[in-house]
Amino acid sequence: MSRPSSIEGYAIVSADGMIADARGAMPDALKIEADQRFFHAALDRAAALAHGRHSQETDGNEARRRRIVLTRRFAAVAADPRNPKAVLWNPAGARLEAAWDALGAPDGPLVVIGGTEVFGLFLEIGYEALHLSRAGKVRLPGGRPVFPGVGPRSPEALLAEHGLEPGPVRVLDAAAEATLCEWRKTEGGRQRTQSG
Repeated sequence: MSRPSSIEGYAIVSADGMIADARGAMPDALKIEADQRFFHAALDRAAALAHGRHSQETDGNEARRRRIVLTRRFAAVAADPRNPKAVLWNPAGARLEAAWDALGAPDGPLVVIGGTEVFGLFLEIGYEALHLSRAGKVRLPGGRPVFPGVGPRSPEALLAEHGLEPGPVRVLDAAAEATLCEWRKTEGGRQRTQSG
């Protein structure tokens, strides 16, 4: 079985670590132009995307990208009846490699784009890198966190607990207090594991 050459996550969070408001919608305040350009450039380099049913990109190129859609509606891996470039994957019933093989993706990175449970699952599987943007002026009380466990702990604390180390912080938009930090797996970081 094959697997992606790397697993990379891309997320923008509010100051309090949320990716969406309490209704599950990504507010316009998190759609910062410089971050959107960075995000869409990463999608264009990806061999495939991984996300839940409600996460998606907004650049109009959804139909041309291969994707693994995480779901509990199927026992293991199934073709997506609505999209020939997608497979539906239940991580409780099959390993990531089975979904990757069923997708027939070319060699390259798998880009994880959300939501909370998906970001959390791949935190356990193991990211080679997670690109964490932060909109410092935005707060989303009662919103949806980037990872399960955000609230008592910060996204950064959870990334560090899973063997990732931060690089330098880059300013994306000073007026919006938007920054970007790339977290990478350390030499002694946890190995990727997945039961199934």
